[in-house]
Amino acid sequence: MALRNAVLAALIEGEASGYDLAKGFDASVANFWMATPQQLYRELDRMAEEGLIRTRVVQQERRPNKRLHSLTEAGWEALRAFTAEEPKPTAIRDELLVKVQAVDVGDGPAVRAAVAERKQWAEAKLARYERLRTRLLDGRSEQAYLLEAEHVGPYLTLMRGVSFEQENIRWAELALAVIDRRLSAAKS
Repeated sequence: MALRNAVLAALIEGEASGYDLAKGFDASVANFWMATPQQLYRELDRMAEEGLIRTRVVQQERRPNKRLHSLTEAGWEALRAFTAEEPKPTAIRDELLVKVQAVDVGDGPAVRAAVAERKQWAEAKLARYERLRTRLLDGRSEQAYLLEAEHVGPYLTLMRGVSFEQENIRWAELALAVIDRRLSAAKS
């Protein structure tokens, strides 16, 4: 999947600035797609050149002018075409897992610290996702939201992110317990 498809999907809700998109990526899309602000801005420029988005400039008095982006008909069509394609299988490339694989012959305390850091990171992301979930539900039950909401895709992808981070935390807790036992046994 190209970054452009994630941007097209992010613009479903309507017009947004590059800054808003970058914040939105961090809050909602980060559970399945990562992009730096620089990558995002370059992609927005390319998408505008290709006619997938239109950009309008909003004059601001005390701040730099704001560029707002929205989907063109070609952008909507590109998004529809993308959703019709067969998705590629997920590929995991995680440096931490390579370190854990080698924990028995490597620096056990350093690997343990990396797993503990990953757990903290997952807990922080999970907390952000739960705040976003609360904001999306806006006092409604999940069932009511899914019946009433105009767009359910953002919620469904958010819940995948929640599940992913919950599993990361569960795995990290298991890995830490096992590594701690091994490190304690090695000291004895």
